[in-house]
Amino acid sequence: MNTLFKKRTTGFYLLITMILSVLASTTTAADEALTVYKNPGCGCCSAWADRMKEAGFSVSVTERSAQNVDAWQVGIQAEHQSCHTAVSESGYVFEGHVPASIIRRFLDEQPADAKGLSVPGMPVGSPGMESGNRRDPYDVLLVKTDGTVEVFAHIDGKGR
Repeated sequence: MNTLFKKRTTGFYLLITMILSVLASTTTAADEALTVYKNPGCGCCSAWADRMKEAGFSVSVTERSAQNVDAWQVGIQAEHQSCHTAVSESGYVFEGHVPASIIRRFLDEQPADAKGLSVPGMPVGSPGMESGNRRDPYDVLLVKTDGTVEVFAHIDGKGR
């Protein structure tokens, strides 16, 4: 009977180890793949995609000459557009120079009724828009499915 107990106990621990291994290897929200739509000649868009890769995101780039049409098609209004649009594999939209840490926070929190995030324009010092030590403050906007926006994060210009 002692041998039977040992076999069952060993089997149980093996099963638990396998389950934990599978859970540990699953993709987290922050590892979600991004498809970036950008103008072929835009260097800051390429630099932003590089920053996302450096932060651990899987990134593919699709070059389009009419990028603002892509932003409009995914529901980003003109006043919230920037120079590139990224779409996550789960359908969230990240418009412009949104920092990777803010994207990770958004994917972890998944706010209700959210379409994605936007950094309108091209703030100096934002990811892909680095210029020496200059870092302008800017807001990262939460874009909701009804088209309204609110501030999701404020970048004070002193860090990222």
